[in-house]
Amino acid sequence: MVEDPPAPPGVDPTIPSPARMYDYVLGGTHNFPVDREAAERVRAQAPDLKDAAWVNRAFHQRAARWMAERQGIRQFIDIGSGLPTPSNTHGVVQRTAPEARVAYVDNDPMIRAYASELLAEDGTTIVVTADLREPDAVLEELRTLIDFDQPAGLLMTAVLHFVSDEGDPWGLVARYVDALAPGSYLAISHATYDGLPPRLVQASTEVYEQTKADWHPRPRGEVERFFTGLQIVPPYKGAEPAVTHLGVWGAEDPELADSDGSHWWYGGVGRRP
Repeated sequence: MVEDPPAPPGVDPTIPSPARMYDYVLGGTHNFPVDREAAERVRAQAPDLKDAAWVNRAFHQRAARWMAERQGIRQFIDIGSGLPTPSNTHGVVQRTAPEARVAYVDNDPMIRAYASELLAEDGTTIVVTADLREPDAVLEELRTLIDFDQPAGLLMTAVLHFVSDEGDPWGLVARYVDALAPGSYLAISHATYDGLPPRLVQASTEVYEQTKADWHPRPRGEVERFFTGLQIVPPYKGAEPAVTHLGVWGAEDPELADSDGSHWWYGGVGRRP
């Protein structure tokens, strides 16, 4: 049995955390019993929980790799980066471009404690401990690594559903995109309850209430609003530009990739003209 990690300053191991629950479902070790118990309550109503988590992670990796390989992007901003997992953003893009720079942004104290696992020895990565709801402060810190006169890849996966409507997540995304150079790309994944079984919706709602985190799954139309003013990239060859369920984005066989876990999410990639 793997021993639980010590609780860093600012971390309450008696209250489940969305980041640590996600880490557990992905097979990570940066979590506590309360996180595992909360995740298992959701899994009891949704056996495809693990599939949903990996669908999101795989989309993040495919989108980052596509930006690096196909579009020549050499700097990336990963907002809401979460706990270190296999194949973090820099591990993905630096296989294509070893010189690629990656800035990770998150406000979770657990992530700050394990930031060293996200840092490359050659100085091509940084970890910014900040809240995405304070874009001016975040952007200022990013300037230590990111050249905003050059195109960048902005990754905001599985994070915007933690911002309430009152917090104006659409305005926040626009603020970050406005700071990017033309030719930059935005990738978003976002939780949804569209079409999900009522028992799963109820279980998820109850668990996230226990975490004390804001939790705001949104319908497709509200996710599409994040791409206002951007050129949405077709999700796969032969498709029209669209926000889709995550599994089909970048898939060689979209029908096969559109699993039940894929339906927990909407997402897409857009280019700043």
